[in-house]
Amino acid sequence: MLYHAIEAQYLALTPFRIAADAWRDLLAHPHNPLAETTLHRAGAAAWEIMARAARRHGRPEFGITEVEVAGKKVAVTERLVQGEPFCHLIHFERALEKPRKDPKILLVAPLSGHFATLVRDTIESLLAEHEVYVTDWQDAREVPLSEGVFGFEDYVDTLIRSLRKLGSGVSVLAICQPAPAAIVAASMMAEAKDPATPRNLILMGGPIDTQRGPTEVTKLAKQHTMATFEAAAVHHVPPMHPGAGRRVYPGLLQLSGFMSLNPDRHLKAHIDFLWAHAKGDNQFATAHRRFYEEYLAVMDLDAKFYLDTVRIVFQEHALVNGTLKHRGQLVNPGALKQIGLMTIEGGRDDITGAGQCHAAHIVCRKVQDKLRLEVTETKVGHYGLFSGRNWRERICPAIRDFIRTESR
Repeated sequence: MLYHAIEAQYLALTPFRIAADAWRDLLAHPHNPLAETTLHRAGAAAWEIMARAARRHGRPEFGITEVEVAGKKVAVTERLVQGEPFCHLIHFERALEKPRKDPKILLVAPLSGHFATLVRDTIESLLAEHEVYVTDWQDAREVPLSEGVFGFEDYVDTLIRSLRKLGSGVSVLAICQPAPAAIVAASMMAEAKDPATPRNLILMGGPIDTQRGPTEVTKLAKQHTMATFEAAAVHHVPPMHPGAGRRVYPGLLQLSGFMSLNPDRHLKAHIDFLWAHAKGDNQFATAHRRFYEEYLAVMDLDAKFYLDTVRIVFQEHALVNGTLKHRGQLVNPGALKQIGLMTIEGGRDDITGAGQCHAAHIVCRKVQDKLRLEVTETKVGHYGLFSGRNWRERICPAIRDFIRTESR
């Protein structure tokens, strides 16, 4: 019923959205003699905010068409390497004049509500000195029920297949949610002496041990039973979508959860946008638009994956407790010995608390000390770990140096 209510709400808001767009266009129209006045610019910004709130935000494009490599602009093309119902493995192929032996990176984008385009800034920065492959997770609402369900074990298997497709010597960069699954995948491959076992495992803001550094996310997981989560968060995709009948955790529910973590911050951001637009600060206004167009674009998760993650990561703490099994086999992170392990945390991260990601060094206890690195950016929040100035100027160079120093 929730899904039907959401669809009905979008339809009901259509006239309002059209009117809001019209008023924004009228106030900002170049033939309007008052368009550049403070009052009209502020009015246009206000109508833009309201229109954005009432709009359905589809999947954004990566939009990466060129990148600077060694001081020269080169074209970038998205190439599908491996297509599966729930995940497309994308290679951002650079049209280099001369071949380079840049390290390969498998960038594992989070599957936690937003599309992989959320890590666009991450991809652009890495492309300067790496061959970049990205897990482009698909919206469960668009996957026919005939393709089966997708759970935590399926996620791990997807990572393993991706690594085997790319061959040896790959560095895995897992951002936030996929960090535990990345450890599981690497551990299973190392245990089996798979030649495609990743060379480096780089985890950013990942919830490895959610018993550390409690946040609103971890508190919520502790306060409710699995039955409560299933009853409140799981709904069926309605008939008008390809995934009709699939049990999912709807994207809009996730978005409301994200917004509720920092309502004051979002309110301030919109007020700042209004005043910046009124004063003619187009650079700030453009950055604001770009962020929220991305932030408001959400996707549905298969219910099994959502419930598996809540249970395994946030309630049972199965990986850190040594009780996690994959396809019936006990996961053994101790098999990871000749692998570089780098963890990165943000001191202002209100989603993944302090120590949660660095706990990977305890879980992967047999990794050699010389192959380990912990990085804490004290003034960085969750999203600042993989986007923005701190990412580009400090974190990305640190990752580059780690890969080149520890590669064997």
